[in-house]
Amino acid sequence: MTGFPAKIGSRAVLERRNLQKLFDVLSTQGYRIIGPTVRDGVIAYGELSSVDDLPAGWTDEQEGAFYRLKKGEGNALFHYGTGPDSLKRFLYPPLVRLWKARREDSGFRIVEENDEPPKYAFIGVHPCDLHAVAIQDKVLMTGEYADPFYALRRRKVFVVAVNCVKAGGTCFCVSMKTGPKATAGFDLALTEILEEERHYLVAEIGSEAGASVLREIPHKEASASEQAAAEEAVAEAARRMGRVLDITGIRDLLYENLEHPFWDEAAHRCLTCGNCTMVCPTCFCTTVEDVTDLSGEVAARLRRWDSCFTGEFTYIHGGSVRASARSRYRQWLVHKLAAWLDQFGTLGCVGCGRCITWCPVGIDITAVARALREKKAAGLPAPAGTPEKQGDRHEHACR
Repeated sequence: MTGFPAKIGSRAVLERRNLQKLFDVLSTQGYRIIGPTVRDGVIAYGELSSVDDLPAGWTDEQEGAFYRLKKGEGNALFHYGTGPDSLKRFLYPPLVRLWKARREDSGFRIVEENDEPPKYAFIGVHPCDLHAVAIQDKVLMTGEYADPFYALRRRKVFVVAVNCVKAGGTCFCVSMKTGPKATAGFDLALTEILEEERHYLVAEIGSEAGASVLREIPHKEASASEQAAAEEAVAEAARRMGRVLDITGIRDLLYENLEHPFWDEAAHRCLTCGNCTMVCPTCFCTTVEDVTDLSGEVAARLRRWDSCFTGEFTYIHGGSVRASARSRYRQWLVHKLAAWLDQFGTLGCVGCGRCITWCPVGIDITAVARALREKKAAGLPAPAGTPEKQGDRHEHACR
């Protein structure tokens, strides 16, 4: 709108006062807008109608088994870490009806499912969540067992990423090379800059669809100083990561120590509640249920999220394959950081830190991996106690 050639890879500046225009353009194009909003004491994804629904002036504090929403400094829109949910809830819903059938005199008739999923525009997506979507794309959209329900939702999305300028207390995206800067998978990527008398966003164009939308919004070419401010804000977030995970040789480390006595210590506080898998943006395990209505006239097959931490998940005739908390915790961590490489060519962890924050007892995947590496290097079995003291607040509050 200023003569600036909006094209893939170029950077523009949007003033804060013009951000509502982005919502207007996406709504006009038929998108259902999903983004961060304050709900139930957290910043979580929800449906947005305007820029006023964003968590302006709010931030969060996160540690193991600890989340607090609090007022931040200034009126920033995207100054927070990841919340308890991710795009998985919309692209791979917790409950899907696979088919429905109705009884008839001669047998039964399959009732066709004609509901079209919404056309989503996601705003405020963290880079780690972009990588999570890319991982689920590989799992659910390729190979012999591609999921048509996921593919139908996935192909209609418009993504506005937000580069992180605040590192969460449990984040370790730098270790996983998934952030804090978005590098792919977005139509537009914003970096929010607050100065004493100015509030603006530097926008990078990632697709032709993003360029088309940007052309409808007041903008100008980003100057060298504005681009430098955006780069420095992201670099500062990288320097302030709350956690570190050394992934050097992590696959072999885990495979070579499947029977190490340390696993008893790593899992001794695990409640096998499955919270880590529910909040994880890449976990995709499900179960299938067949149900009927009270009259017996209608039957349906439902797919629900499940977890490798439940006893029923590996139940076969005679019992569960993984009956102990030790075996379930080991299965989850080894799958995330080793077996995913064999299956999908990528790690199953993106460093978002959700599994640490939302574990009721604050088990820390980075601390567990580090402790196992240290015990292996020392050639010693794990001593009694936890792999790493994670703070008296969590030790005492969760016993």
